[in-house]
Amino acid sequence: MGVDYYNILKVNRNASEDDLRKSYKRLAMIWHPDKNPTAKRTEAEAKFKQISEAYDVLSDPQKRQIYDLYGEEGLKSGQCPPPSPSTSRHYFQRQHPNPSFRFKPRNAEDIYEELFGSESGGGGGNERGNYSRGHFRNNTNNSSSSSSSSYFGNGGDMKKPNAIENLLPCSLEELYKGATKKMKICRNIFEGTGRVRTLEEILTIEIKPGWKKGTKITFPEKGNQEPGIIPADIVFVVDEKPHATYVRDGNDLVIKQEITLLEALTGKTFDLTTLDGRNIVLPLTDIVKPGVEVVVPNEGMPISKEPGKKGNLRVKIDVRYPSRLTSEQKFELRRVLGGVS
Repeated sequence: MGVDYYNILKVNRNASEDDLRKSYKRLAMIWHPDKNPTAKRTEAEAKFKQISEAYDVLSDPQKRQIYDLYGEEGLKSGQCPPPSPSTSRHYFQRQHPNPSFRFKPRNAEDIYEELFGSESGGGGGNERGNYSRGHFRNNTNNSSSSSSSSYFGNGGDMKKPNAIENLLPCSLEELYKGATKKMKICRNIFEGTGRVRTLEEILTIEIKPGWKKGTKITFPEKGNQEPGIIPADIVFVVDEKPHATYVRDGNDLVIKQEITLLEALTGKTFDLTTLDGRNIVLPLTDIVKPGVEVVVPNEGMPISKEPGKKGNLRVKIDVRYPSRLTSEQKFELRRVLGGVS
């Protein structure tokens, strides 16, 4: 039969027009190219066209009838097998009302516009624009198909399990500079013959500079396939590995430095290495009191929602006092500091 349009739309062969519409909307919300990051755009465009073509065929009574009888090849080629001699002409015409039918697929964006535009009673252009600018493009960090499922409902009787979440450990350097991570997953899929096989896939995750612990990256419907079940989403949740030097506090970076009492009184210069390998020289010329915090502006973590901006670097200084002093040292301190208020 070639392409299985029913499987693509996640509906059974008896799906009603309403079932088809609901399932198309849910899948279109997931696979519209505007919703997916650049790294997945090619895959999303292909999936979106597949979903649109499946809906185009199954929602059109004539196309669906020809497809059910002759499959994708017969639908697209127009070379449908002729009726057997025992089949009456009237029966053939009823089953295939237009023997000269030629398949012309509709534009995927036109279908999308038509279905989503109808939600607002004719304001299709504006509504589609709102989805593109809002839900699709601004949903990379916390995307989840659960919102679209609850809004439009699932196609037919199909159910969708809860998302499968996995921790994604990231070093502070990766969250500072950005990084690409590749995660291998194994899942069960159904082939056209109905057999189940295990598929290994490599998922590419683009870590953006400034992402925080708890940021979620969703790969829609990458869970196991089961009859009557929509595959679960796979979600990776950013987790921050401890760093040997720095601690993150929101968009700020905090580092602790200890100095001696002599350095607190006479001055100290710090040489700090940033998370991207640069050196910062921080001179202390004033007398340093215990617990003081020196702030270096714009040397903290990148702010993901404000490109080009960073938080602050906060240097917390602790003064280490001597554990004991000799009589001579005390005498010298009194002599030197006796007149200092």
